[in-house]
Amino acid sequence: MSYAYDPELVPWIAMIPHLSIVDVEQVRRDEAAMFAEMPKYQPPVPVESRDTTVPGPQGAPDVPVRIFAPAERDGDLPGLLYIHGGGFTIGSIDMFEDDATAIAAEVSAVVVSVEYRLAPEHPFPAGLEDCYAALTWTAANAADLGIVPERLAVGGESAGGGLSAAIALLARDRGGPALCFQLLGVPELDDRLDTPSMRTFTDTPIWHRPNAELSWDYYLGKGARGADGVSPYAAPARAEDLSGLPPAYVTACEFDPLRDEGLTYAQRLIQAGVPTEVHHYPGTFHGSTMIRDAGVSKRMSADRLNALRRALRPGG
Repeated sequence: MSYAYDPELVPWIAMIPHLSIVDVEQVRRDEAAMFAEMPKYQPPVPVESRDTTVPGPQGAPDVPVRIFAPAERDGDLPGLLYIHGGGFTIGSIDMFEDDATAIAAEVSAVVVSVEYRLAPEHPFPAGLEDCYAALTWTAANAADLGIVPERLAVGGESAGGGLSAAIALLARDRGGPALCFQLLGVPELDDRLDTPSMRTFTDTPIWHRPNAELSWDYYLGKGARGADGVSPYAAPARAEDLSGLPPAYVTACEFDPLRDEGLTYAQRLIQAGVPTEVHHYPGTFHGSTMIRDAGVSKRMSADRLNALRRALRPGG
């Protein structure tokens, strides 16, 4: 199909390699090589980072995390548990380091980025429980991390956005840790794959329906996708009750198969009484923010950082 992409994105689309997650190991190698060649984000202020591990879920390995914070700080800062994207199967702390660095630098926050276990080697709930373990550790160690306990949030992009929504549900239902905000960037939320955008966008760049099908098959196990009984902690769109969740910021791209599930989830959050800000960006596709010089990409980045500043630093 032909799509009315933003004119500034069009020249770059032909240069984006076709992404298929049929061979997960090969895609992980290719993705790492591609991101290694991209220019690195240069923060406006120095940012320090350090790697550590936190206790994993019961019976599971410890969870690697990378902690980012402004090198020069005055007192405790808000905190964000950052969950990278990648369709539950690819991605890493390294590949999403620019996002975490930008939030630490430009929001002035402590960012804890999680290296959760990936499917298909580790299907649901492994990755989710890794992220929840990282959240509980972050909350328990807020004083040592220099985080204001009342200003702790969760957020991520794509599968990271879906996992962030699931973490918000888990934290509500397990009685904590308390979250002040959830950042759901182009979130992957619904294994049923029955929205108009998911049915239509079968050949869009980076993410398309064939990848979405594989992603959920890897994450849930073959044959589980779309079936009865899938946990709302795996697919938050299945959650019947969205009340009592932290305020949300939800984004969607026009030519993204995930578009409609994100917009529907945002509408349901609003209907459940959750303060929710929603942004839909015409002419964009999933992952189009990698084309950083495009005006719409700059706007998406600025909008997200401004939303985090308002949520994490109210009145600041």
